[in-house]
Amino acid sequence: MTRIIAGRARGTRLEVPGAGTRPTSDRVRESLFGALESLSAIDGARVLDLYAGSGALGLESLSRGAASAEFVERGRQAAAIVRRNAAAVAKAGGMAPGHVHEGAVRAFLQRATGPFDLVFSDPPYDLDDAAMTADLVALAPLLSPDAVVVVERARRSTPPDFPAAGLDLFREKTYGDTALWWAEPRADDEPKTSDAQPETESQSR
Repeated sequence: MTRIIAGRARGTRLEVPGAGTRPTSDRVRESLFGALESLSAIDGARVLDLYAGSGALGLESLSRGAASAEFVERGRQAAAIVRRNAAAVAKAGGMAPGHVHEGAVRAFLQRATGPFDLVFSDPPYDLDDAAMTADLVALAPLLSPDAVVVVERARRSTPPDFPAAGLDLFREKTYGDTALWWAEPRADDEPKTSDAQPETESQSR
């Protein structure tokens, strides 16, 4: 059972799609959102949840004070589940639901206007590295200057090519077989130094 962990809609149950999706575990979500709150990255944020699945990440953000959330999910069944989950969270928290876009992520990014302050991307494991990089390149112009981008993939996956999109990796963490990479837009007036290293953490189950 997946639930909203904290905030105005705390405890609200979320439906989870069947085959073809990979819900983020409650343990990973709790750690992720604790870190985001320490960065003051949620309150008032315009959130984008790519490859949304159940929509749990974007909906958790809304419950914790995000201003808005856009969900992108290609699967028809999964998109319908996100809509139902969004309605349930909105009702429980007394807030407007997020907007669900049924379709491919790349197509959405090419027509979206932004800006977005907080982006979650949890692509399927079979998405290849070139497609992941193309997503990031298409996403970059839609980000606010202080945006945070969080990518979730299998620990064995190749790290996202953030530099190709003008993004800097500043944190990474693993939980068993799950890896999270955090990035931010590179400031034009701050040249990248060769000895800069992201914060790295590993936590086994």
